[in-house]
Amino acid sequence: MSNLACGCPGSQVRTVEAPETSNPEAGRLQSELRQWPTQLHLVPPSAPWLQDAHLLIAADCTPFAYAEFHRDFIKGRVLVNACPKLDDTSAYVEKLATMLRDNEIKSLTVTIMEVPCCRGMAMMAEKALELSGKQIPFEVAVIGVNGERKS
Repeated sequence: MSNLACGCPGSQVRTVEAPETSNPEAGRLQSELRQWPTQLHLVPPSAPWLQDAHLLIAADCTPFAYAEFHRDFIKGRVLVNACPKLDDTSAYVEKLATMLRDNEIKSLTVTIMEVPCCRGMAMMAEKALELSGKQIPFEVAVIGVNGERKS
């Protein structure tokens, strides 16, 4: 199990296939998640799905606050998520910089909540982009605590 993050089979890097059905039950949304794991601590910078990806870095609370998160943010992107307040973020900037440097990332989007502690996630992504030495389109989307997109 040495190739598994933290030795847990649930952390094994894998691609998630889209469901075969093109007509989901009326009113039911399908997941747009196409890779596993998503937790930044568990994602290796060499994960195959990072190559040629549109990368989404999501603060942990954003998918819960924003109802259309899958459709508006995950669809067509590779997701990594973390919490700038509760996680040990000491290695995040370098890990993100390595991901950006070692893969052909096409764009970088960060979703954060409007609360002050979440700004750290955007700052980490911006610093990682700077350290990578690459010019990658960069966007920060701010989600309000009431579920609205602020920017």
